[in-house]
Amino acid sequence: MTSRPTALVTGASRGVGAAVAHRLSETHDLLLGGRDEETLRKLAADLPGASPWPAELTDYEGIAAAAAGIENLDVLVHSAGMIELGSVSDTGVDSWRRTFELNLFAVTELTRTLLPALRASAGHVVLINSGAGMAAKPNWGSYAASKFALRAYADVLRGEEATNGIRVTSVFPGRVATDMQREVRESEGGAFEPERYLRPESVADTVVSSVRAGSDAHMTEIVLRPDG
Repeated sequence: MTSRPTALVTGASRGVGAAVAHRLSETHDLLLGGRDEETLRKLAADLPGASPWPAELTDYEGIAAAAAGIENLDVLVHSAGMIELGSVSDTGVDSWRRTFELNLFAVTELTRTLLPALRASAGHVVLINSGAGMAAKPNWGSYAASKFALRAYADVLRGEEATNGIRVTSVFPGRVATDMQREVRESEGGAFEPERYLRPESVADTVVSSVRAGSDAHMTEIVLRPDG
């Protein structure tokens, strides 16, 4: 790592996380979080000051060990997530647990583990939420509930850590043209139409804008919708 600020991006191997990593690499050294170490290494080779940070986010002992050497962290971007669609009558407790485990509990525990490093740098936490975190619709129960909870968590974290100089931004994008969205459309029985969705790069630009905002501007919540 260099004298540049440091950012850790989860879900960095694809989609929005990878786009965020590319944008942040212009100004930050990067820790690229994800499960696919080979993909992370390939991405790191293309980005100056980037290193793979392979981790299973729901392995909390493993996360603690991986984070042990991080003493200062300027930016933490939570981009990893999952979705399983289904009616409340058909969605069993295991599905709810899986969804909350990655979309909420992994976020809260990784953030808690890294709080000393974030405090040391008066850092910035960015949570990639979803439009489903603002309005729930049929068949999106477990995902929407996890994202509503993530929004509440962001509000609490922001309030508690303000005195330590930590900023917290929630980003609420609509549909984004990613592999995850392709899977969602298959579950919904509809066509994948990337031209009608947000580009991952557009979401990444918003994340970077919040990180680079001046000391007088704290972007707390940002809502993005496809223009079409």
